[in-house]
Amino acid sequence: MSYSYITYRATSAIAEIILNRPDKLNSFHRDMAKELQDALNRTEYDPSIRCVLLTGNGRAFSAGQDIREIMEKREDPLGNTVRFSYNPIIRSIRELNKPVIAAVNGTAAGAGANIALACDLVCASEDAVFIQSFCHLGLIPDSGGTYFIPRLVGLQRAFGMMMLGEKISAKEAESIGLIYKTFSGDRLMEEVRKIAGRLADLPTKGLALTKRALNQSITNELSNQLEVEAELQTEAGKTDDYQEGLSAFIEKREPHFTGK
Repeated sequence: MSYSYITYRATSAIAEIILNRPDKLNSFHRDMAKELQDALNRTEYDPSIRCVLLTGNGRAFSAGQDIREIMEKREDPLGNTVRFSYNPIIRSIRELNKPVIAAVNGTAAGAGANIALACDLVCASEDAVFIQSFCHLGLIPDSGGTYFIPRLVGLQRAFGMMMLGEKISAKEAESIGLIYKTFSGDRLMEEVRKIAGRLADLPTKGLALTKRALNQSITNELSNQLEVEAELQTEAGKTDDYQEGLSAFIEKREPHFTGK
């Protein structure tokens, strides 16, 4: 697929996906959503890619849904937009067997915010804000917002964010555990690329299994999760990177992981 609304580039085992409708604050319409779905799937099946970085072009990460598209398609139930545009993106991010980092370069609102928050690590520039803007339109948070946000910050803050549409600054988001780290705007991409480089050098299959364990931990009871850990540890112990890690430890040298 050729891309008109995102930019895709791959260098040094890192795929950068850039939302690219800056004149519309990178708001989503169906074609842009389809392109992002395709790019995420592309990274899954490219063995040279070991980390994915998602960001936006311009002064916003994403303002969420393009309202003009909704106005033009009033006869189409809003649930179809959620099912066919956003749900596949969230599933791809969570199921991708590689770490996904969001670099939130500016405003992240509505579905745009929740796509970022579905990523494994979220970093933001100090001037970024996160807004659950749905309440201002009489809608409910979608794109996994009602799933991830209460688990990240608790019900009280989730209610405040979603029912009052409060703007959360990047610094506050970091302090309440909504995101991982903040950086100054001029350092954001440099610092996030450093993190992406570190992740790309680590055992990719081990990271994927860790991600799978964390995904399951959200709904599992302790006894079930302990068994998940045992099963996934068995799988991790069969990887080439585990053998390399052991050899490097015994030989007192830096490991060279290949992601296999």
